[in-house]
Amino acid sequence: MNPWIVANLWLIPALPLLASVAILLLGKGERTLAAADSAGETPAGRTGGTPVLRSHRRTAAALLAISGQIAALVLAITAFVPTLATPGWRAVHNFTWFSFGEHAVRLGFILDPLTAAMLVMITFVGLCIFVFSTGYMADDANYTRFFAYLSFFSAAMLGVVIANSLLLLFVCWELVGLASYLLIGFWIHKPSAAAAAKKAFITTRIGDIGLFLGILWLYGSSGTLLFYDDGNGCLEPAGLALIGASSTFIALLIFCGAVGKSGQFPLHVWLPDAMEGPTPVSALIHAATMVAAGVFLVARVFPIFSLGAIDGVTPALTVVVWVGVITALMAALIAIAQDDIKRILAYSTVSQLGLMMVSLGVGGVAAGIVHLLAHAFFKALLFLGAGSIIHGSHHDQDIRRMGGLRRLMPVTFVTYAIGMMSLSGVPLFFSGAWSKEEVLHNTAHWPASHVPHYLLMLGVVLTALYMTRQMIYVFFGAPRAGGHVHESPRVMTFPLIALAICSIGLSVILTPGWPWLHDYLSGRTAEFQLARIVQPMLFISAALVAAGVLLGVVIYRGAGAADPFAQRQPALFGFLANRMWLDELYHHTVLRWSAWTALFAAWTDRHVWDRIVRGAGSLGELAGTLSMGFDNRAINAGVDESATGTRGAGRLVSGWHSGRVQLYLRAVAVGTMALLLLYVWLA
Repeated sequence: MNPWIVANLWLIPALPLLASVAILLLGKGERTLAAADSAGETPAGRTGGTPVLRSHRRTAAALLAISGQIAALVLAITAFVPTLATPGWRAVHNFTWFSFGEHAVRLGFILDPLTAAMLVMITFVGLCIFVFSTGYMADDANYTRFFAYLSFFSAAMLGVVIANSLLLLFVCWELVGLASYLLIGFWIHKPSAAAAAKKAFITTRIGDIGLFLGILWLYGSSGTLLFYDDGNGCLEPAGLALIGASSTFIALLIFCGAVGKSGQFPLHVWLPDAMEGPTPVSALIHAATMVAAGVFLVARVFPIFSLGAIDGVTPALTVVVWVGVITALMAALIAIAQDDIKRILAYSTVSQLGLMMVSLGVGGVAAGIVHLLAHAFFKALLFLGAGSIIHGSHHDQDIRRMGGLRRLMPVTFVTYAIGMMSLSGVPLFFSGAWSKEEVLHNTAHWPASHVPHYLLMLGVVLTALYMTRQMIYVFFGAPRAGGHVHESPRVMTFPLIALAICSIGLSVILTPGWPWLHDYLSGRTAEFQLARIVQPMLFISAALVAAGVLLGVVIYRGAGAADPFAQRQPALFGFLANRMWLDELYHHTVLRWSAWTALFAAWTDRHVWDRIVRGAGSLGELAGTLSMGFDNRAINAGVDESATGTRGAGRLVSGWHSGRVQLYLRAVAVGTMALLLLYVWLA
């Protein structure tokens, strides 16, 4: 292994970050010209030339962003190759950031199968999204700024992945939150986008407070935040022994951060509203970057969650399982009643993230990460496909106003169908089927309870149901879209084709017959076993998917603008369409309590604390007045009298000094004679 690769892993996030800075420098000139145009102040000598300059800057911005992502992908593949040589291979590079007294703050980089696989996924999926964005955002006035933010987002997530220190991970973690805020609220002129950006930022900060407290507790217990450090890291035996019984509390605090970032109940409410950003942003958040960070964090620090496990069960892992189950089932139910094409996919992401958390909670770390990687490809495909549909339908996102698009948008239809079948878990040729089947297999063997397994099976049926509903509304039936619907340009359909191929191709290395990716992440050598393909869970999973698809076809095959489910069960449909009233519940509890607390604080500040401060001020003034009177009448008077007496004595004595030497000599002679007479008299 070349140590240069591990020591220079920082180059992988640094290249997109450098591209982001370079693009922002380009964008400054573009904004100046745009402002001049809007004010009717075209710079002298540039008449008719401003659009050309702007076009050059836009082209340069796209090229810089894509080039930075390609370079990061090449380096990621370079780092990925050495990890194939030895099962469970790991290398770290630690260094001192700064020292204070006898203490040193150390950071580091890590390269292992988990890091390598995530690096390749983030850079490749991100590259597809970048290319797609050149077509989708072609008419946006802030084109260059958009690509600067995309590159910054990618760089922050890559930093999370390579960190061998929880401190470095937390720094990049917060940069991911900043990037999501900038991109969700990218169309800041829309009040809904600005509100969604603030909601995402504040909600995830709530979880991050728990994560920060967990970091402090971990450092206080183990004395280090390095994951691996020659046997002394916090995830190694020596560090875990120091953590001891506090592992449950540390794990739960760290899990708070994962709940916020990965949209788990009850902090999931920001994720569907994040759809207010441009569709490529939605794809990046839901596939390759932000929401993947929470699942990755739990997988990275899993030794803390599993410390002291009995039959693979700990209190912290039990909490992870049940939070994941609630999230998966709740989001799948809500998705059934949504009409916005992106919002359906958003709740689908929340549901799938819950599935991944359940897998981690039952000890299936490799299975959870495999599903994360597979999900990244087909969910990016679905979101970019939704972007293609929105672009071709003149930015209409309501599936009730679509229909019959399979003939008008054939490439989008075929690729979207592949993504739908992967997400639903259609067996054999689609990666989502194998990764989901592995998760279900792990939950079936969880010794604590079989209830999560059965609830997730219901979630599989619901997933196939709402995706079938979406496909029927969008691509089948009579066309309901107004205006001319057209296929997207090649720069947008090519990434769809690439992601569709990956969604199918991944099934080759996910099949139980040759579970290469699963064994690679588990640190084992993959072996081909045909008997592993024929498992009861595979047939059960296929039957569940078929049930969901058939149920969707039966209910929605003749659906028009009105939803058949809404017509048959209006109360239940309304409950789900309004997202189980969870946002309203927060509004009437947490937000209203916060508002009341703020009003109470303002009232107490005005009527209590202000009066206390004023009273204290009045007492101070009274004390000052009294002290001033005492000072004037006692101290100053005495000092003044003493000064007056001294001044008079001084004037008297000064009168004796005439400056005539003969008078001084006479006085000396008289004094001498007086002394002699006194001496004689005394003698």
